[in-house]
Amino acid sequence: MTAPVRTVVSRNQKETFDLGVTIGSELSGGEIILLNGALGAGKTVLVKGIAHALGIDAAEVTSPSFTLVNPHPGKLLLYHIDLYRLDEGSAAAHAVDLDEILTDEKAVVAIEWAERLGHYPVPDNVLNVSITGDGEAPRTISISKSGN
Repeated sequence: MTAPVRTVVSRNQKETFDLGVTIGSELSGGEIILLNGALGAGKTVLVKGIAHALGIDAAEVTSPSFTLVNPHPGKLLLYHIDLYRLDEGSAAAHAVDLDEILTDEKAVVAIEWAERLGHYPVPDNVLNVSITGDGEAPRTISISKSGN
């Protein structure tokens, strides 16, 4: 079951970053954040804010498009995953060893291009983040929670 949490309009990168800080300050470990949105929508900016809230230098957080997974130690370990370059389905999850990463209940997992997971089963405690808008236009960021 998915329950809407909030919808926010972000007018710039600072507002998107600040929303990430708010989200990050509410995390305690074991959460999975599935991020969807067009190229350049602000997914990585949001993850930078989450990282900042977890005591991680936001400047160290870059899109892991080529490395696929970047682990960032902080108050909690943040796994930043980018599935953009992978095919849809369970092969994407296996390519980043998602099964093993998801067993770390003391970590937070942020997955960009999460729609590439297809029907791959993820555990409960998922935060779904959808970002719409591009260019200089404001972004509408919809956040819903499923699971516990």
